[in-house]
This record gives sequence, C-alpha cells and structure tokens, in this order.
Amino acid sequence: MPMVVKNLLIINGLVFLAQVTFQQTGMVSLENLFALHDVHSVYFRPHQLVTHLFMHGSFGHIFFNMFALWMFGNVLENYWGAKRFLIFYMACGLGAGLLHLGVLYFENVPIMELFNSLSPDQQADLLYSPNFKINTATVGASGAIFGCLAAFGYLFPNSLIYLYFFIPIKAKWFVLMYAAMEFFLGVRNSAGDNVAHWAHLGGALVGFLLVLYWNKTKRRKFY
Repeated sequence: MPMVVKNLLIINGLVFLAQVTFQQTGMVSLENLFALHDVHSVYFRPHQLVTHLFMHGSFGHIFFNMFALWMFGNVLENYWGAKRFLIFYMACGLGAGLLHLGVLYFENVPIMELFNSLSPDQQADLLYSPNFKINTATVGASGAIFGCLAAFGYLFPNSLIYLYFFIPIKAKWFVLMYAAMEFFLGVRNSAGDNVAHWAHLGGALVGFLLVLYWNKTKRRKFY
C-alpha cells in the first residue's frame, strides 16, 4: 500500500476513534471545532475546510469512504507518486468544501433573514443551538474521494468496476452515472436528505480539471 493512502487511512481511523471517545465522555464537541459549518454559523472557522475531511458521521460512513480511498487512491498514488497524489487529494477536498459552502450560503439566505428579524433574546437562544439549521455540521472525505473517482475514470476509463461486487461496469460509465445522480439529488434537495451532494460534485469537478490539466500535453492511455 502506498505511503499517502496508508497514512490517510490511519489518520481518518484515529480521528474517528477520537470522535467516538469524546462523544461518549461529553467533554468537548469535536464536530463544533473541526467539522465544516456554514459561514453564518458561530462555529465556522476557516481551518474546517481541511479538518472536516478527516471526520466521519458513523462507522458505515468511514468504512465506505476508506474502502473507496484504498480502491482508487492506491492506483492513483502508484501512477502519480506520493507528492502529486497528496496535492490532488487535498485540492479536491478543498474544492468540495468551497462549493458546498457556496451552495449553503444561498440556500440559507431565507433562514438568515428570518433569524435577523427575531428579537435579540430569541437570536441568543438559537445562536449556539444544535437544532438551528445554520449550525448543521458537514463531515467526511467524500469530496476528496469523488475527486479520486473522477481521476480514475479519466485515466482508466475502460477498467472494470464491480458494482455491488458482482456487476461489471466500465469506470467511465460508472463515473458519469454517479455524477448525474449526485447532480439530480443536489438539485432536488429533498427534505431529510443529509448527504452533501454538491460537495461530492465539487470534489469530482476539481479532480477532473486537475487531471485534465496535468495530462494536456501527455498522450492519454486507455487501460
């Protein structure tokens, strides 16, 4: 296993263990400090654009993200080398976070208008409340993972991915179908949908543009 992927797996695992531990003790909320928050939230800090990539909401969440990182990250790091892969991974994560914040900013305008119309006492009651939608935290490496998926689909378009471990599908079609589904769900914005679809698309877009730029003078290879 290449160095960067191995260390990313370890770091994510340790951070998740810390999340569970602190959540059980109730001493401090790591989500308030390091998860990504809307820019209107009192909990927002710029460093969260990076730190939210190493946090996850459940065991299933971290398991599938780390499985995808191992699956696609191994190939990309061996293909590019450690330095380029790390730059790529972090750039995709930042792109995912920025697009997510941009979409949240416009989505939450009506909420902020309502909040600003409240009395100071009512605002104070909501300001730090976890039930206030503005304070909803976003966690996960999914944006960076989607960047890896987009790069894999571009570099190895005819490689087979086994959907649900049994159904073979070429990487290029898998990526396009997944991106289309994320776009549809992001636009639909169903009530109760707590998946950051625009973050996924942001990571995939940055990943595609980066790999396109890096390969603009290099003949593409199809595997």
